[in-house]
Amino acid sequence: MYKGNGEKIIKEWWDSASEYYQKEISADKMIDVEYGPFGSNEEKLKLLGKISNKKVLELGCGGGQVSIALAKKRAICTGIDISYKQIEFARKNAKGEGVNVEFIELPFSNIDKLKPRKFNVVISIMALQYCTNLNALLKNVRNLLVKNGILVFSIEHPFYLLIDPKDMKIKESYFNSGLKIKKEKWPDKSTHYFAYYERKISDIVNLIMDSGLKLERIIEPFDTQDKIWGIGYRRALVNKIAPTIIFKCRK
Repeated sequence: MYKGNGEKIIKEWWDSASEYYQKEISADKMIDVEYGPFGSNEEKLKLLGKISNKKVLELGCGGGQVSIALAKKRAICTGIDISYKQIEFARKNAKGEGVNVEFIELPFSNIDKLKPRKFNVVISIMALQYCTNLNALLKNVRNLLVKNGILVFSIEHPFYLLIDPKDMKIKESYFNSGLKIKKEKWPDKSTHYFAYYERKISDIVNLIMDSGLKLERIIEPFDTQDKIWGIGYRRALVNKIAPTIIFKCRK
């Protein structure tokens, strides 16, 4: 098994997989926030409110699609990501779309370095499952938010992760939380290790409350069409358990 902490493994995988991933979601035209696989978008869910002239921090920005979409709506956006390759794509995408977004290579464990900045909105799309210490991150997010500022984040639905899409059977225990590391063989025969964190919904809710943030809504959306994220998802399982869950919090 690969030796190394979760954050290091996550960085190495995303640096290696960034180019492939950006091609996979190239259908995203960067005009709206897409919340996750079959998870709908901001136009329909209306979680962020009026965004014009608001200061927005995106956690795990990847290729910058969300920050760029919000910048087009006149938000003042900053995006951070642990992967330098993802940040390179984000800067390239912003230039191509003609918007000004600040992108910073920065892991979740170091977001306190953004102080004394303050943000009206913190958003994260399908990225906090790669956070090694969600407790510390949520407390830091609270400190970075203005009064009444909001945090909106989506992750893979913990229930969805339990089911094998091939035979539709439960493959592991919901109570088996923590760091998961999977060995992968890529088409070029190289070996890579994919790491992420599984957490129970109760764990996430309790960490939100412990951070001092107020949990306003939990949304389990299901949009029948998904041209951006839907590649590789077996529809028979998606129809029973939507892959995305969203949390909206307020300071």
